[in-house]
Amino acid sequence: MSPLAHPFDAVIFDMDGTLLDTEAVFKVIVYEVCTEMGFEMTDLVHGRMVGSSHEATAALLVDSFGTHFPYEMFDDKCRASMKIRMADAVPVKPGAVELVTALRELDIPLAVATSSRANHALGHLEAAGVIGFFDTIVTRDDVINPKPHPEPYLTAARRLNVDPVHCVAFEDSVSGVRAAHAAGMRTVMVPDLVAPSDDIAALCVAVLESMAHAHEHLVSAPRSANGLQEHLQVKSRG
Repeated sequence: MSPLAHPFDAVIFDMDGTLLDTEAVFKVIVYEVCTEMGFEMTDLVHGRMVGSSHEATAALLVDSFGTHFPYEMFDDKCRASMKIRMADAVPVKPGAVELVTALRELDIPLAVATSSRANHALGHLEAAGVIGFFDTIVTRDDVINPKPHPEPYLTAARRLNVDPVHCVAFEDSVSGVRAAHAAGMRTVMVPDLVAPSDDIAALCVAVLESMAHAHEHLVSAPRSANGLQEHLQVKSRG
């Protein structure tokens, strides 16, 4: 057991792979597009893509496949395929709706901090039916420095008017965990496609198998003087 032992003032979520079950679909697309373009994607390269910004992904693929890799074409094809596959519905991770609903019922301020561009992020959150839960959404368009820099999380905390050290962050990726931890937040990792190394797990107060585990262990804490703080207890894996 690794409880988040103190009251908190806000919760900030990563989007893809944490709130939304989109990373597995995108992985299939990445492999298909690379094959179509004559390149061989590997699990090692894809794993490093998870949670990365547009710029970091471009640099990674050029480094992996050579300067002749047509990143803009790759990106356009992936986006077009993703749009088609997400046209009917955007899937939500198990337990995510229950968790944000419970937090909202406790009047806990909520935010999203994502490396995705605004049009992608807002469109997917709306299509998934969860956009209304959040007080603010920080996208790649809102910051100078994307994850693993802490700016996305610091921006979200500033918009919520809360101290970062009084925030809990939920993440699924290595770069996201580094960003939230660097921002001074109590970080909970819910791995999606990439398991954490010991070093990454050490940056987290808990590593959960799913968002459902966080919801199962949501309990009220003694209220603070202003009656606004609650307590979250989560089961740690390992």
